[in-house]
Amino acid sequence: MLSNTCKYGIRAVVYIAMNVNDDEKIGIKQISHDLNIPTPFLGKILQQLAKTKILSSTKGPHGGFGLAKNPINISLMDIVEIIDGLEVFDLCLMGLKICNENPEMKQFCPLHKKSNTLRTDLVKMFKNQSIGDLAMDINKVNKKLNLHLIS
Repeated sequence: MLSNTCKYGIRAVVYIAMNVNDDEKIGIKQISHDLNIPTPFLGKILQQLAKTKILSSTKGPHGGFGLAKNPINISLMDIVEIIDGLEVFDLCLMGLKICNENPEMKQFCPLHKKSNTLRTDLVKMFKNQSIGDLAMDINKVNKKLNLHLIS
């Protein structure tokens, strides 16, 4: 459902929340290495999140990325909305062109009708799940939890 770009963005923000305090910054090379995400691709994602005030960014030899606000005030939905857009929650699960181009036709799609409750619950969860709580939950399990993307 979410693009790899969005998954990378979520993982990077959670990683920063777990590893950086207050005004500290962490370099993109470190984030890229630890999360196994190509640096140039990650850089574009992090700059997009910095432009929209989720992250703060400092250039230079001691620069890097940090959180622009308290992680408790950043929801998963904030990141999804910036990277993938809200329409990701309304797209046809089968990828049918008619559903995506003509909203009135969604009523005839067997998966759209069956997935409405799931979609509603998913939107609610993404809105209510903060990056701060997610980082704390991961720390409870094991700070070294592998945040690499599953292939």
